[in-house]
Amino acid sequence: MDVAIGRLKRRIETGEFAPGHRLPPESVLAGELELSRPSLREAVRALAMAGVLDVRRGDGTFVTDLRPDRLMSALGSFLDLAQDTALDEMLECRKVLEPGATALAATRIDDAALDALSERIERMRTLHDPAELVREDLAFHADIVAATGNRTLQSLVSTVSNRTARARVWRALVKSDVLAWTHQQHMDIHGALRSRDSLAAFAAASRHVNDVETWIRDRLSAVRDPSS
Repeated sequence: MDVAIGRLKRRIETGEFAPGHRLPPESVLAGELELSRPSLREAVRALAMAGVLDVRRGDGTFVTDLRPDRLMSALGSFLDLAQDTALDEMLECRKVLEPGATALAATRIDDAALDALSERIERMRTLHDPAELVREDLAFHADIVAATGNRTLQSLVSTVSNRTARARVWRALVKSDVLAWTHQQHMDIHGALRSRDSLAAFAAASRHVNDVETWIRDRLSAVRDPSS
């Protein structure tokens, strides 16, 4: 199937099958790509699941507009199926993506965005509901990534961050000092952004993400191995 996907994907990448283009009938396309019809069918199914193709029953198969948010939403649907054991990998992804995005934001963020972040931080100080706190936390980090102006990066970070939200609510429920802890680390990130210091922004975001990850990993280990 990899060969079939590669041949079809190349046609799309070169622009031969442009966004909005309807693919030729299966028998014709299989001949053009020198593939069996079952192999082509599997390739179309895989690319449809990835958001690259849009299969419309009774109308045909079309190439999508290939926007980053469309492609990443398909990735998100796969991650939603992951068991809690995959949370480790999601946390690692967040640790790789978010500090780098924060560092990039430090070089591009404007004063209006900084002021909006400051207001969000102050609003978070008044919250006591764990779910609401996590929603605001997600929005805080999303606003920072949005300041990079990189839509693909926004989609990637959003996909990963949203899949760790349940664990972060769990943490907010059981860790008594989470509000003060979160506020201070958000202030550190905001200060680095305000200074347009990308290295300090990277370090502050890394500390923030690493502390969350360490706490969650420790609790997951205890849950998975109660004897430890």
